[in-house]
Amino acid sequence: MQNTNLEQDFLLFLKEIQGYKEALALMEWDSRTISPANALESKADVIGFFSTKIHKLSTSKKMGDFLKELKEKSNNDLLQEIIRVCEEDYSRSSKIPAEEYQEFVTLQSKAEIAWQEARNKNDFSILAPYLQKLVDFNKQFANYWGYEDQPYDALLHEFEPGMTTKKLDAIFSKLKKDLVALITEIKHSTKDNHTFSLNESFEKNEQNDFIVYTLKKMGYDFNRGRIDETIHPFEITINPDDVRITTRYDESDFRMALFSTIHEAGHALYEQNIDKKYANTPVFDGASMGIHESQSLFWENFIGRHPLFWKNNRDDFLRNAPKSFKTVSFDDFYKQINEVKASFIRIEADELTYCLHIILRYEIEIALINEELKVEEIPKLWNDKMEAYLGIRPKNDLEGVLQDIHWATGDFGYFPTYALGYMYAAQLYQKASEEIKIEELIEENDLIQIKAWLSENVHRFGRSKRPLELIEAISGEGLNPDYLTQYLRAKYGELYGLS
Repeated sequence: MQNTNLEQDFLLFLKEIQGYKEALALMEWDSRTISPANALESKADVIGFFSTKIHKLSTSKKMGDFLKELKEKSNNDLLQEIIRVCEEDYSRSSKIPAEEYQEFVTLQSKAEIAWQEARNKNDFSILAPYLQKLVDFNKQFANYWGYEDQPYDALLHEFEPGMTTKKLDAIFSKLKKDLVALITEIKHSTKDNHTFSLNESFEKNEQNDFIVYTLKKMGYDFNRGRIDETIHPFEITINPDDVRITTRYDESDFRMALFSTIHEAGHALYEQNIDKKYANTPVFDGASMGIHESQSLFWENFIGRHPLFWKNNRDDFLRNAPKSFKTVSFDDFYKQINEVKASFIRIEADELTYCLHIILRYEIEIALINEELKVEEIPKLWNDKMEAYLGIRPKNDLEGVLQDIHWATGDFGYFPTYALGYMYAAQLYQKASEEIKIEELIEENDLIQIKAWLSENVHRFGRSKRPLELIEAISGEGLNPDYLTQYLRAKYGELYGLS
C-alpha cells in the first residue's frame, strides 16, 4: 500500500529520532569498551544531551499530533502496528518532565563511571550516593507513570509489560521453594561430579577461536556485528545492520567468556532477525526484556550446555584447549560444564542456582522502592541473603553488590526479566522439541535450523506483539513456570543420580 504524504512525514520523523538513537548507542558502546577513562565524564554530559533530545522529540506536540491524526485516518496495517507501540511509549515518556529526564540520564552515565571506580577500589560507598539519587528518581518516575498496587509495578512495566509484583511474588515463591529443594537433594547426593578442575590457563585468543566458531554455527552474522571486551558483557543494537556483542575473558576459567558470549549472541540473533519493515521505528526491538532474555538463555543453557552440542563440537574446542583437557573423558567434561556449585557472581552461576541470584536482587529492589531498606544497608542484606539462599557469604563488595551494572544505570525492574526469560526459554524449548525435533538438530549440529524456528516464531515480530501474547501464540498457553522446574529436575536428577 502506498503511503500518504502524512504517513511519509511521520516515518521520516521517526527516522530522525532513530538517527539520534544510533548516535547515542555508539557513544554508550564506546563508553563501555574503548573510551579513554578521562573522557567518560564529559561524554556523560553529551549522552545526557542526546537522550534529552530523543525524549523531547518523542514527547513533542508534533508526535502527539501525528499519532492522533494517523490513528483515525490511516488504513495501513503496518503503520497501525507502529502507531500502537509509539502511543504506548508516548503515553509513558510524556509524563516525565524533560528537565528531570536529562538530569536522570546524565546521572546514569556518571553513576556508571562511579560504579567502575567502586569496582576498581572494591568500595560500595563510592557508588552509594549516586545510587540513592537513582532510587529517588525511580520512585518519582513510578509516581508519574502511576500504578494500581505497588510502585514497583510501574518500574516492572518498563521492562515486562503485563507483569506485576503480585504475579511475580507467586511465581518466585514457588520457584524458590522448588529450587532450594532440588539443590538440597544434590548436596546430599553421593554421586561426585567434581572429578577434575576446569580452572586451567587458557589464553583468551585461543578461547576466542572457539567462541567465533560457535557463534557462526548459531548464525550470528559477523558482517553485521562484532565482539569486543568489557567489564560487564552486553549486546547493543546500533541499527539492523550493526548489532554488537561484548564479553569478558577469564584465562583461568574459559566458561566465563564462552557462555556469556553465547548468551549475548542470543540477544544479537534476536536483533539481527527482526523484520526490517520495522526498521527506524520503535517496533524494531524485543517484545520485552523477558522475551529478549529467553533468547539469550535458550542458546546459553538449552543449546550451549546440551550434551549433544558438546559431543559434536568438543574436538573443535580441544584444538586450542589446555592439554590437560584432552585426557578427560566426555562424561566427566560434561558434568563439569554443568556442575552445581554456589557462585558469588550471577553471570557465572550454574543453571540451578541462577534464579536464586535474581530473586535476591528482586527482593532488595522491592525493599528499596518501598522505603523498607536504605542504600547503605544493601551490602549487608545482600550478603545475608546470599548466605541464606546459597550458603556462601561474599568477602567483599566486588564479590557481592558491585558485580552488576544494572543499578548503576538506574534499571530497577530489570532483574526479574532474567528469571522470566529463563521460564519463557524452557517453554519455547518444549514447543520447539514438538515442532522441529530440536534434539535431532543439535545432534546433527544444525543450529541454523533452530535459529530459523526462533526467527519465525519470535524474532521477526519485534515489538508488534506483547510478551504474553507472543508466548501464548507460540505455545498455546500463557507463561508456565513448570516447564523450567521440570527441565531442571530431569537434567540434574540424571546428572546427580536423584530418584
